[in-house]
Amino acid sequence: MPGTESPPEPLEERLPAVRATLESAAGLLVCLDFDGTLAPIVEEPDAAAPTDRNREAVAALTRTPGVTTAVVSGRALTDVRERIDGPTIYAGNHGLELARNGAIAVHPVARKRAVRVERLCSILETALASVPNARVENKRLTGTVHFRAVPPAAEPIVRRITRTVVDRFGGDGLELSTGKRILEFGPDFPWGKGNAVELIAADEPSETAVVYIGDDVTDESAFRAVEPDGIGIRVGSDDPSAASYRVDSPADVASFLSWLETTGAELIDRSDRQAVTLEDA
Repeated sequence: MPGTESPPEPLEERLPAVRATLESAAGLLVCLDFDGTLAPIVEEPDAAAPTDRNREAVAALTRTPGVTTAVVSGRALTDVRERIDGPTIYAGNHGLELARNGAIAVHPVARKRAVRVERLCSILETALASVPNARVENKRLTGTVHFRAVPPAAEPIVRRITRTVVDRFGGDGLELSTGKRILEFGPDFPWGKGNAVELIAADEPSETAVVYIGDDVTDESAFRAVEPDGIGIRVGSDDPSAASYRVDSPADVASFLSWLETTGAELIDRSDRQAVTLEDA
């Protein structure tokens, strides 16, 4: 529960626990954030791209029998799908958009409030026009104010203007949230990446091990959705988290995904064979 969370432990020190989870599973679902997880954080969001190793590792995992891969991102669905090929499932806008089984679902509440989001984006573009390098991104269902490249002295101005505009023009239907050098606004109702992960996991066979890897505040609901039975991995920060494990960087993510594709998948495959043998007996 929030308030009782502790810093996640280094993954390399807890691999026996990860192995035990996989050995008792009958399948594997790997859900991945994009920015800061598969792709290094960059000053210009449009320049973000997965590392070659992560791109290759995700593709290899997707081809592995018994493994389902999903990207769960704060980016718009169309945006994140263009940045990485291969995953079986995509969730965009923190799970408000979900592409699976050949269809795209959009949360009905978010769809209704998209006009308000567009209006706020237009107002903020005007209000922040004089702030160097401040950028407003309209993701249709949500909006993001980026200030990673804004001069440090101007950051408080960006925060103040954004909060004022959202409070004044967003009404009761929109809320403001924070992330790594960003402010985001979207529909004010209880929905996040964790809800998307739960929907995706519900389609998987029982006894599937669920892995979620992410790096930001918005990933905490997904960590809570998979823990304690699954595997939550925080990238970077060792701040208190609902995730049990931690790695330092997207490079470490690639190493773990490669390990899952070989050793991890073999552990699950072995447990599945053992289950069949017991049933036959």
